[in-house]
Amino acid sequence: MKNLNTSAVNTWCPGCGNFGIEVGLKAVLSEMAEQGELDLDKVVLATGIGCHGKIADYVNVNSFYSLHGRAVPAAVGIKMANPDLTVIVCVGDGDVLGEGLDHLVFAAKRNSNIKVLVHENRIYALTTGQYSPTSPKGFRGRSTPTGSLEQPLNPIELMLASGASFVARTYSGRLAHQKKMMQEAIKHNGFAFLDILQPCFVYYNTYPLYNQNVYELGPEHDPADSQQALKLAKEWSYQDSGKIPVGIFYQKK
Repeated sequence: MKNLNTSAVNTWCPGCGNFGIEVGLKAVLSEMAEQGELDLDKVVLATGIGCHGKIADYVNVNSFYSLHGRAVPAAVGIKMANPDLTVIVCVGDGDVLGEGLDHLVFAAKRNSNIKVLVHENRIYALTTGQYSPTSPKGFRGRSTPTGSLEQPLNPIELMLASGASFVARTYSGRLAHQKKMMQEAIKHNGFAFLDILQPCFVYYNTYPLYNQNVYELGPEHDPADSQQALKLAKEWSYQDSGKIPVGIFYQKK
């Protein structure tokens, strides 16, 4: 593997799901470069603000820190300025589904050729535990001490409705599956959205939920079938119960 490490000291909390995402992304980039599918000098990693954003310090490729919620339009601009670049966007659920939601929807609608990887811990962790757009109803956090009154946003359903040409979900605790989904997203010619479920052990420990309920979509699912994809997207509503399908929901060839 090519060395994609940096000298930056990692400051994520012990056990954070971001470590699995970092390891997976480095492995995918390295292997694709070794196989001649990717030129690492032409990879740009754009990030938003949040715990996820630190990944720009830890992966040795070209990188760009954006403002909160603005990583997607920054990435779109980078790709437009130089179409030869492979532009990967690492964002948090609060970052891209809160402040940056409109940018995400329009990038999907326009099929902008960027790859959006969501570090989905369903919490504003960097600011110590406020609820995010994907926190479950009733979530008790710093900003909702008596419980959130809102139903969570379902980003898979939203991206399908917005016309995204690649929509997938994975779990950072299943490294092989996560790696496969990352590779498929990066290879996709067009807008790719990958929601990566990850536990935040300090402010919202979803580890038991994911370990018990995550299941991988099998060959019986046809990713070209948008109606079936929408039905699967509704199977889990980002609450704290229910079976959680992971895999490619939809891919337009």
